[in-house]
Amino acid sequence: MKGTPRIIFIVILMLGLGVVPLLADYFDEPFYTVMFSRMLILSIGAVSLNLILGFGGMVSFGHAVYLGIGSYMVGIGTMHAVEDGIEWMANGFLQITLAIVFSALTGLVIGAISLRTRGVYFIMITLAFSQMLYFVAVGNERYGGDDGLSLYMRSDFNGLIDITYDNSLYYLNFVILLLSLYLSHRLINSRFGMVIRGAKSNEQRMRAIGFPVFRYQLVAFVIAGTICGIAGVLSANQTEFVNPSVMHWTRSGDLIIMTVLGGLGTLFGPVIGAVAFLFLEEFLSGITEYWQLYFGPMLVLVVIFARGGIDGMLVGLDKWWSRNSTVKNEEID
Repeated sequence: MKGTPRIIFIVILMLGLGVVPLLADYFDEPFYTVMFSRMLILSIGAVSLNLILGFGGMVSFGHAVYLGIGSYMVGIGTMHAVEDGIEWMANGFLQITLAIVFSALTGLVIGAISLRTRGVYFIMITLAFSQMLYFVAVGNERYGGDDGLSLYMRSDFNGLIDITYDNSLYYLNFVILLLSLYLSHRLINSRFGMVIRGAKSNEQRMRAIGFPVFRYQLVAFVIAGTICGIAGVLSANQTEFVNPSVMHWTRSGDLIIMTVLGGLGTLFGPVIGAVAFLFLEEFLSGITEYWQLYFGPMLVLVVIFARGGIDGMLVGLDKWWSRNSTVKNEEID
């Protein structure tokens, strides 16, 4: 399968993402560094959701709550560092650690309850938890309430990396995206991943074989939430602002759309979907403020005619390419 259109596209996409800041500096267009940095962060969130949605069949409408947890770890820490002089609370390593711990604990609680249900009940429980934490943030006036928190400084990584520069933050986002993809690849191709995928296809059969499906799904749920919490830390530093809307159910819907648009249950599908989603949002919003009216039908067409999303279309292109290559080789022979 070397040299297929799909592989070439993915390689070009990842290499292109790697050189965005260099091109933006060359053409003196720093806006694109910020825009693509946002794509990388949402790609991380979509990759984490794909672990449970694409490979595990767990439709969570509360996944963005972990973005909020990670964001508020940064917002609260920098607020106390600036206003109260507690400088160690602005430490980026501490903020990421707290985001991981609180995201994991939240995922453990939500997963332990929601995974005992199936179908629409699972969706509604994840949605309920998401909205509950959203309104907790809205009602917490100490940390900005509905108005949110403005960050007067970005996280401090003890001089190892200075993310006050957009290019440095971009490459931090890029490295964490690569690590997320690598972790996802290792997980889904391991015995653990096979159980998760098997449970998606036939949960009763996996139980009959002797696998504790609930435990596997719960671990996957916690891992997905933890990765998304790290994305929240990056998001807060990127926007330099924290608001409860980051954990609203509509943001979870955006992550689901990105995953479906790119290709459910594929490694690079969430990245492709996040890039395509934000490109379309940027393009259509420049034409009309009601860009969702045009984006909605486009998404419906992709779902109807390309069941595997954009990645599925690329797989179809691979098959067409393979057939034509075979025909040409036979003609030559």
